Amino acid sequence: MVYSACIVLFAQSAQAQCAARDVLQNQMKSHKVRPSDVPQQLIKSERDVPTWKTIRAGTFANSIALRNALDAMGCGVGGAAAEILARPTFTVTSKTTEVKLVAVSAAELGFKTDTVTLAAIYARARQLGFELAGAEVGPQLRIQYLDQPIGEFLIIGMKPIKTWGGEPTILNVANGGAGLILIGQDGRDEAEIAATSRVLFARSNEPAPSNELARAAALLPP
Repeated sequence: MVYSACIVLFAQSAQAQCAARDVLQNQMKSHKVRPSDVPQQLIKSERDVPTWKTIRAGTFANSIALRNALDAMGCGVGGAAAEILARPTFTVTSKTTEVKLVAVSAAELGFKTDTVTLAAIYARARQLGFELAGAEVGPQLRIQYLDQPIGEFLIIGMKPIKTWGGEPTILNVANGGAGLILIGQDGRDEAEIAATSRVLFARSNEPAPSNELARAAALLPP
């Protein structure tokens, strides 16, 4: 009985964390830089972009535990996103790790049109040295980004996962004003993304290529 009561109290306490009122309170207390606060400028290299946020992945035993955590915190999960989290292809990493995220727009990647296909954005991001984020990043960010400002929608640059109906879908971490939510959106290669929309990619942890290391070594004093 005591154990059950503790579970209920925890759920009631956690549930408020994603509610609109508590999100507003979090925003008033926070002075963190958000993607929308950073002026857009042309990105020429992965080194031009500072890490926006570092999150932890691999903190849940399985996808069911991750979804239960979202529910306990009162975070909304849209229909398509719920399907993604329930698919066998959605997995969580077995080891706790830090993931460094960058937030970029198609305009910053050099595109000059009003909309850009998802495939083109991914290709350009990879060319600059960014990596696609794991599917787990979406729900983990939702849980760990409680001070998201109202009106902000962040597209997760990830490999699409098909819904039960076969539609390729990616995730979007959003605050539409009624509370924090995780939603799904069109993940087809030809899906059109607004040039000003923010897309989150993972920063590569790979060492610099040997030719770059050689050039750097040449600049060191003897």
